[in-house]
Amino acid sequence: MSLKIVVAVILSVEYVYGKASIPEDGRLDFKGLATKYGLKCEEHEVVTEDGYILTMFQVPGDKTRPVLLLHGIIDTGDAYMIRGNASLVVALVKNGYDVWIGNVRGTEYSRRHKQFNPDIHMEYWNFSFHEIGLWDVSAKIDYILNKTGQTQISCIGHSQGTSAFFVLNSIRPEYNEKIKLLVALAPIAFLHYLTASPVKEAIMAWPYIYKLLKTYRKEEILGKNTLERYIFEIVCSHENAYKWCVKGLLMSVNGYDLQELEPEFWYSLVGHYPAGTSIKCFSHYQQIWTKKKFCQFDYNKDMNLAIYNSSVPPEYDLSKVTTRVALVTGANDLMAPLKGVKRLKRHLPNLVEFIVLNRETANHIDFLWGKHTNKYLFPHITNLLQKYT
Repeated sequence: MSLKIVVAVILSVEYVYGKASIPEDGRLDFKGLATKYGLKCEEHEVVTEDGYILTMFQVPGDKTRPVLLLHGIIDTGDAYMIRGNASLVVALVKNGYDVWIGNVRGTEYSRRHKQFNPDIHMEYWNFSFHEIGLWDVSAKIDYILNKTGQTQISCIGHSQGTSAFFVLNSIRPEYNEKIKLLVALAPIAFLHYLTASPVKEAIMAWPYIYKLLKTYRKEEILGKNTLERYIFEIVCSHENAYKWCVKGLLMSVNGYDLQELEPEFWYSLVGHYPAGTSIKCFSHYQQIWTKKKFCQFDYNKDMNLAIYNSSVPPEYDLSKVTTRVALVTGANDLMAPLKGVKRLKRHLPNLVEFIVLNRETANHIDFLWGKHTNKYLFPHITNLLQKYT
């Protein structure tokens, strides 16, 4: 796409929708939100074994009760603070926990590397949730244990965050001993149960989108400074676009629950989401859907032989995930359908709880942004932590 066309598109969008207006909570970063809502917040730099430099936030509490929060795809740790006083971070702090909020590689807060520049080197973007689990999550856990002097932590993950934990604990099983409990919200491992038409169509179209992106040497998608993210913010931060952006776009792939995502909150959310990732992340999930297996990345026959000593990528051995796991799911979750979560349940050897939220319309994003999660979700989380940690 030429620069002239890009400029024309942007100007046309701005003409139709006007200049974007993001509320204060949409313009504040994590530390700004924490400060606004009366929390002390500290920032930590974590370096992974493969050279990625990550930012992790801490809202201090009882050092003997550390909890790590890990967000989903194209998101950041902001997801756990964006609801202000009704956010999960606030709920955990009120219950005395030492809360650590992770941000994975490629996001706004963790877009650095010891060797690669993400704006120049394509090598930076050679990762999926596999590397996030293997290197990002392990580095965060070790950092927290070192800082707190504890031998174990509790973990809470959403969506891709759960995939990353399953990767780590299956490939590096020694980390099972470092986790007291994993609370897996809207967990993702088996994707072939996705039946919603918009989701299936997007997954089926992805190989063609991937080839197009590769043609233009584009490895990052929906990042803070990308064209597609800029257009999204212009269009979706206006009232006359709310129904299209939320009902027509977001909820068509996550599940419909408009009562939990009101317009006033949506405009703040647009300032934080989407936050970008690598195209390889999307490709890996597309492969899992196609293969109907929770398996490692499929490069090609020759590369697979070199990397895995097999022409096909190996499956993640979930029987090695021996840490205690609590699965929390929603009946209306289109991205992590109940059938897929029930299959995951059968593969986990130390499942301690399986919870379906008592809300028929609970979807994939309600776990993070739902208006009333402090009523139908947070009590489950705090009860699980009190019971098993």
